[in-house]
Amino acid sequence: RRGPGPASPVLCCSALLSPAAGYVIVSSVSWAVTNEVDEELDSASTEEAMPALLEDSGSIWQQSFPASAHKEDAHLRPRAAAARTRPPPRRGQAGGAPSAPRLRAATARSLAHDSAWGCLATVSAHEKIQGLPFGNCLPISDGPINNSTGIPFFYMTAKDPVVGDLMKNPMASLTLLESEGEFCRKNIVDPEDPRCVRLTLTGQMIAVSPEEVEFAKQAMFSRHPGMRKWPRQYEWFFMKMRVEHIWLQKWYGGVSDISKEEYFKAVPRKA
Repeated sequence: RRGPGPASPVLCCSALLSPAAGYVIVSSVSWAVTNEVDEELDSASTEEAMPALLEDSGSIWQQSFPASAHKEDAHLRPRAAAARTRPPPRRGQAGGAPSAPRLRAATARSLAHDSAWGCLATVSAHEKIQGLPFGNCLPISDGPINNSTGIPFFYMTAKDPVVGDLMKNPMASLTLLESEGEFCRKNIVDPEDPRCVRLTLTGQMIAVSPEEVEFAKQAMFSRHPGMRKWPRQYEWFFMKMRVEHIWLQKWYGGVSDISKEEYFKAVPRKA
């Protein structure tokens, strides 16, 4: 008696094309498609479902889902119209496109004044990572609420490894993020989205002079009242950054280089 021979190609294709399997053809290869699969493909090939259908172009078979399956996570990916939608303009900015130098400088000053903390990057002096970048998040203030200077002040202790780094190399970069502000939250912009402004100030870190200590106290303690009660045995002192370079990213692509003159001449926007 003859054993079972190889399966018929028609039967194989029929099994693969069964609606229960939930697969559709996404290449140019010609196959016979049943009416049920054809209807499923039509219902799933909406503009909303296309990104899922095009995920794997290397295979002639691609699992398909009805358009309704994509509605739950629609907010995680841009739709055709939403991809071109920009959040409402900030105060003093016409449209969402990159603004003129004056407006960029105002945005930078506003972010510097609104930020209560930032990430300070130094060149490490620690034996195990000597010469490598080292970052630390620190509370900052560029002045009391009604007196913005654009210069970040810090309340430091010699026990912080950052201070040891600065004693060897006083140059540092401070990055401030708009993700902590209200604009990105209100407009549902992801913190990593380039439209959420990022400001990097680079310059020399110096100890505040005795003549400026009182202002530094007002700047830091008015924004961070709890600092007044920090343990005194840590021998706190004030530092500030002598800003030399200003970099602003507020849109897709590269960053804007803002001159010191534009930066310090600009006035922060009022909330």
